Amino acid sequence: MDNLKKVLGILWIALALFTAYFCLFELAIPKIKIGHQEDLVFGIIIMFILTPIISIGLGLFGYYSLCGEYAKDKT
Repeated sequence: MDNLKKVLGILWIALALFTAYFCLFELAIPKIKIGHQEDLVFGIIIMFILTPIISIGLGLFGYYSLCGEYAKDKT
């Protein structure tokens, strides 16, 4: 079971990288380029608030899982 947790840790880290890419290049930057005030505010919120929270959270979860922090017998 611990090996599965380590493999899933790599998956979570990959998901964090994909989420960062998707939030920035597919959501935030196109909204900022449009230039409308409501789109600009939404793009800034995505870029500076939501993307770091989501990406860092997923990355830390994957890192801790990869390091074995969730193992029953921590050595």
